Amino acid sequence: MRRLLLLNVVVEVLIVVTGGLVRLTGSGLGCPTWPQCVPGSYTPVAHQAEGYHRYIEFGNRTLTGLVGWVALAALYAVWRWSGPQREQWYAVWRGWGSARRDLVVPAVVVLAGVVAQAVIGGITVLTGLNPLIVSAHFLVSMVLVASASLAYYRSQLPAGPAPLAVHPLVHRLGLVTCVVAGVVLALGTVVTGSGPHSGDAETPARYGFDPRTISWLHADAVMLFVGLVVAVWLAARLTAPTSLPARGWAAVFGVTLLQGAVGYTQYFTGLPWVVVLGHMLLASLLVVALVRAMVALRRV
Repeated sequence: MRRLLLLNVVVEVLIVVTGGLVRLTGSGLGCPTWPQCVPGSYTPVAHQAEGYHRYIEFGNRTLTGLVGWVALAALYAVWRWSGPQREQWYAVWRGWGSARRDLVVPAVVVLAGVVAQAVIGGITVLTGLNPLIVSAHFLVSMVLVASASLAYYRSQLPAGPAPLAVHPLVHRLGLVTCVVAGVVLALGTVVTGSGPHSGDAETPARYGFDPRTISWLHADAVMLFVGLVVAVWLAARLTAPTSLPARGWAAVFGVTLLQGAVGYTQYFTGLPWVVVLGHMLLASLLVVALVRAMVALRRV
């Protein structure tokens, strides 16, 4: 079960990276229709005008199928090995009331989210890469990464309520930090949507904001986030009976510093797409690290 839950996390991060590759290479309309790639064909055809872009976009669409199957397998694993075992399929619904509801709920969120993402992806194409829809597409992916991570890390805790290993105020501060992280991610999508990587090489679709202003607003939010991470890290060291919570937040701090270094590098080097793609990968890993750190605030 844990291996499937870990695989669920890996493929959710992977599809964020391939989705970023679609946008950063201008391949957002490599398949100009949806659900078909081109009218009359679900796969790219030789005479398409989109060139290599069609293969990048089609590859991302194909990966969605794999992500869906993994999400389904993870949900089945949670039901089969963590809740009451029954031969009848209606017993799946009893999983909501089982001792591992903390695993069933995020697993269901991931599976439902994959279906929603397929629809949002179609809307993205049909609206000509509207920047609001593209931003929503990325942010929903972050929710799915967080949900998959939550199921994986919670599976390492015993069934039943998990009491806090730190003072309740530390846990609340951690929740505030997660909210600020969401703001940072949202502003990051606006930065990308205001820059040169709009998703299509021929017909750019951008927010229209000044990229420099939005970039510095994003950086200010990051500064606040860093301060909160350090505060939770220190508070966890002072109040936790073991070093596990502090180590979790130290990892968040480390990923944040690396993310900041990549962010400033892409800003001062003219936003090369390879560096921006690394920034997106680190954003996903930051979400994973945050979830791990929040789970670590509870006793094992």
